[in-house]
Amino acid sequence: MSRGLALRELPRRWRAQLGLHFPGVLVCVVIALSATFVSEHYGGPQLLYALLIGLAFHFLNGDARVVMGINFCGRTVLRVGVALLGARITFAQVAELGPKTALLMVLAVLLTMVFGLLLARWLGCARDEGVLTGSAVAICGASAALAVSSVLPQTRENERFTLLAVVGVTVLSTVAMVIYPFSLNAIGLTPAQAGIVLGGSIHDVAQVVAAGMMLGPQAGDTATLVKLFRVMLLMPVVLVIAVLYRKHPGVRTPETEVPLIPGFLLAFIVLVMLASVGTITPDMAGVAGEASRWMLVTAIAAAGVKTSFEDLLKLGWKPVALLLGETVFIVAFVVAGVLLLRLGAA
Repeated sequence: MSRGLALRELPRRWRAQLGLHFPGVLVCVVIALSATFVSEHYGGPQLLYALLIGLAFHFLNGDARVVMGINFCGRTVLRVGVALLGARITFAQVAELGPKTALLMVLAVLLTMVFGLLLARWLGCARDEGVLTGSAVAICGASAALAVSSVLPQTRENERFTLLAVVGVTVLSTVAMVIYPFSLNAIGLTPAQAGIVLGGSIHDVAQVVAAGMMLGPQAGDTATLVKLFRVMLLMPVVLVIAVLYRKHPGVRTPETEVPLIPGFLLAFIVLVMLASVGTITPDMAGVAGEASRWMLVTAIAAAGVKTSFEDLLKLGWKPVALLLGETVFIVAFVVAGVLLLRLGAA
């Protein structure tokens, strides 16, 4: 009898939870829609617009009616969006790269992260900041920054730094999208070689595709494939970071607890496997990719609402130096690797 009553109570509880989350979720969705409109009609990075508009609405973060929904978008929606990235990746795509290119990308990711840690120590920054910026630059920009941040201790300092990292990698990706294609042409790389450099060094996926297409279909296809391989490396990197931070000797509280194996990483792995065996069709992968993009934009909007400009300014110049140093390192390493190994030679 008590079980029957509990089951009948479920819809009422769900409605209550929906009512608590709806105002904050609505705020984030409206910001995401606004950012998309501005991006589609006037150009520019959608994620950056969502962040800036969200920052403008920081005053809402003090309203108890929207806090639960904003937190929901900043964590749960974010993790689902990252997991859905796996639907776009297959093991066959990885095999197409060839062992030399795959090895170069693995080394670029690992060494960029190590360089980020060393540079953070040299600049006197916290280790978390080196981990976060190194991952964002090494793997896939804003998406990686958000994914790594979700398994780091959830402190106010890390939240502020994540926002600045997202701004930084988005701006640097946009600059690289314009500068890199012309620079690679100037040093005489073939379209395939240029595609490897673009896919291996630009932070965000959208800018990689745009930069590759500036040099033609071959460069565009190669750049996209290499970039997807870097995105696939997000899963093992975040998993390792999550496990390492479980052993962190610092003070642990329920608010700073880091899960051993985050569920969204398991979902990412499952989706990669399903895409690899053909269960996820190209059309389904397209829908998942679009859903992922919307969720990440909504999560960025939530992160913006939770952070103030004053908080960002308190971080100073060191995070900017970190991001610039890591960006220069990864592009220099990939260019050197391509020239040394003559990858993608026509």
